[in-house]
Amino acid sequence: MSDLTKSLKTALSAYKRDESAAHAYPDLRDHLHNLAAAGLLVVIDRPVNKDTIMHPLVRWQYRGGIPEKDRRAFLFTRPTDSKGKIYEGAVLIAGLAGSRDIYRIGFGADLDAIGPAWLKALNAPLAPKLVAQAPCHDIVYIGDELDIPGQGLDGLPVPISTPGWDNGPYLTAGHFITKDPDTGIQNLGNYRGQIKGPRRLGMNPSVEIRPGIYVHWEKYKARKEPLPCAVIIGCPPVVSYTAVQKMPESLDELHVAGALAGEPIEVVKAKTVDLLVPAQAEIVIEGYINTEFLEPEAPFGESHGYVHLQEYNAFMDVTAITRRRTPILTSFISQVTPSESSVIRRAAMEPVMLNHLRSSMGVSGVRRVHMHEPLTSVIALIAIQFARNTPETEIWRALYGASSLHRYAGKWIIAIDEDVDPENADALFWAMSYRSQPQNDIRILDRKDPGHGPRNAMSTKDSASVLINATMRGDFPPIALPKREFMEEARELWHEIGLGVLKPEAPWHGYDLGLWPEWLEEQARRATRSEYFKTGEEIQSQRRNDVAMNAPISENPAETTK
Repeated sequence: MSDLTKSLKTALSAYKRDESAAHAYPDLRDHLHNLAAAGLLVVIDRPVNKDTIMHPLVRWQYRGGIPEKDRRAFLFTRPTDSKGKIYEGAVLIAGLAGSRDIYRIGFGADLDAIGPAWLKALNAPLAPKLVAQAPCHDIVYIGDELDIPGQGLDGLPVPISTPGWDNGPYLTAGHFITKDPDTGIQNLGNYRGQIKGPRRLGMNPSVEIRPGIYVHWEKYKARKEPLPCAVIIGCPPVVSYTAVQKMPESLDELHVAGALAGEPIEVVKAKTVDLLVPAQAEIVIEGYINTEFLEPEAPFGESHGYVHLQEYNAFMDVTAITRRRTPILTSFISQVTPSESSVIRRAAMEPVMLNHLRSSMGVSGVRRVHMHEPLTSVIALIAIQFARNTPETEIWRALYGASSLHRYAGKWIIAIDEDVDPENADALFWAMSYRSQPQNDIRILDRKDPGHGPRNAMSTKDSASVLINATMRGDFPPIALPKREFMEEARELWHEIGLGVLKPEAPWHGYDLGLWPEWLEEQARRATRSEYFKTGEEIQSQRRNDVAMNAPISENPAETTK
């Protein structure tokens, strides 16, 4: 810390490590200090509106022509809203994977060592250590205490990710913990959670990738019981890194996190649900996810680059909120890639795919796997780099193998030579144009799971690998970036603070592509006025028990249910 400025030391003084802590792995507060020491932390110690400016400000480092090496984490120490409310604690955005350097510091290993560390952890998980007391229980609000203003979800400074489109604030780095009622194995996954009221939290599990929480939800639904759940916001970085990765349902992510940390993760019993939560969590939301009713949820800007329109999804009735003193609320910046979400996925998915081809399948000649990130969100376009003169049989084995590792990843899978830079899209097109003959060198594998993508008239129950017509046909949801006026206002603050020269990259703001009804526009307008609880009240009156989860909503439920 000797190289930190006095003002930065003062700003971080509220987040000192507890010297009596027995664990050696870094928690989120240690991570903040490590980022500051590396010059990768921007502290905004002035009021910033979480509902209109906070995410757009950080977004500029992804849409303003700033190289990845210059991207930093942002800590907002005085979050406010459009009504002038001041929140306790701070908001950290792009603090876990704002760049590969930020990810490397949180992971605690050089970039070239991250892949082997993941493979070792997956093969040798380490069970957590149960403790009696924990920092996450410094402050506890249970039951009726949550109805006191500021002690429920209304007291959390959750930012709006894509102001102008989102109909309220959503948890983007909310790690949901549930437990399989048959095996007792916990699942830790990262899902979006709409703040609908002081004691009601939305939950969208993205059923298209069949996450563990959805499997648990179905089992509890069959039992006619609500699903116990704990949502973690802010925790040791290795816990967050495991929460976002897709793992076998038989594997507890907290065990993998322990293996990554090199020692057991300390956990404590939750207060109102039978679950174990990380002891060093900043905020824990406990409750029960309703398995009888679903209610409207979204719109929300998604990682595939479009706004997810409203559909029916699950919700959680909150029974307790526990937290540390002066908590740090983490928020992933996602939507149009590159983003924090794409960095955090790519860092683990690339080495896992490479290991699958080299070790599990024994394919020879594979040099590198590259998952294209800008705009395509990592999973759509995969390039596999081969040594020169690799037998064609090995190349085709790798292409088929890459298409089968994930049910949803790989619409385009391209084999390239070592002299082709997979991070240069022009080079990929060059190789496709002059090193292949379509009639001989292309295969289309149908019946592929479509995975995570925009909901529109082109959405189907299955997809294909390799070839796809990528032109827009018909109306689409809006581009998932904050509206122009919010980006422009944030740009003024960016320049006022002196954060450097911006070089806008199209698209740098969201715009309507035809599939955006007026009733969702009104919800989004309310959200930017910090009046989203009114929307939450309307949504509550539109509950149904005769629809499936993720059922799309094309017409205003307020009109259709009259």
